[in-house]
Amino acid sequence: MNTQIYKTRTEMGMAAAAAVSSRIGQLLVTQDTVNMIFAAAPSQNEFLAALLQESVDWPRVRGFHMDEYIGLPPDATQGFGNFLRERLFGRTPFLSVDYIDGNAADPGGECIRYSRLLQRYPTDIVCMGIGENGHIAFNDPPVANFTDPFLVKVVELDGACRRQQVNDGCFASVREVPTHAITLTIPALMAGRYIYSMVPGRLKAGAVYNTVKQPIAEAYPSTILRQHAEAELFLDEESAVKL
Repeated sequence: MNTQIYKTRTEMGMAAAAAVSSRIGQLLVTQDTVNMIFAAAPSQNEFLAALLQESVDWPRVRGFHMDEYIGLPPDATQGFGNFLRERLFGRTPFLSVDYIDGNAADPGGECIRYSRLLQRYPTDIVCMGIGENGHIAFNDPPVANFTDPFLVKVVELDGACRRQQVNDGCFASVREVPTHAITLTIPALMAGRYIYSMVPGRLKAGAVYNTVKQPIAEAYPSTILRQHAEAELFLDEESAVKL
């Protein structure tokens, strides 16, 4: 996997944004639209801010996001759809944006609805992070499945994942973090033609080490990225400290 290390989070975000913007431009030379999946997490802040400064033909881009808590109030700032609406989706003229509904009366039906959208609009680019426990989207080690038969599913979040949400400053305590979420599965993410993973910060150093050095196994979900021919990993010096 192509791994790039930058001195600061800001430099990392700018480099990743330039790479993603360039890829969008290349794809739009030969196709009418580009379908993109975005992660919602503080680790993506610098990348998303820099991407807004790039010259992108947003009216030819469809936007999706990769996971959503179940049961948060619709206006909760911690909601991933709300996070991306504030930082990207609501600030650029996307062709369309499709949100996962974490308050759907039938979560299973919502998974089917979103799966059909992903099938209708095959993913060109995935912009993602890696969790402290190695998760990609909400595919924590206990539920990660490299050959998952589903594209979208309901999962129970493990303890390390819920603690990360507190570490990120999104919730005041673990008790406030929802226990379940809807997530794109690992096969859904790996189906993207190009994957850009932005992983800054010292708290991610262990996950970065595992991603690069551990055997490719579901105990370390992010290791699957090494099997993708077009995956790039963007780090800062703090997240790369153990490499």
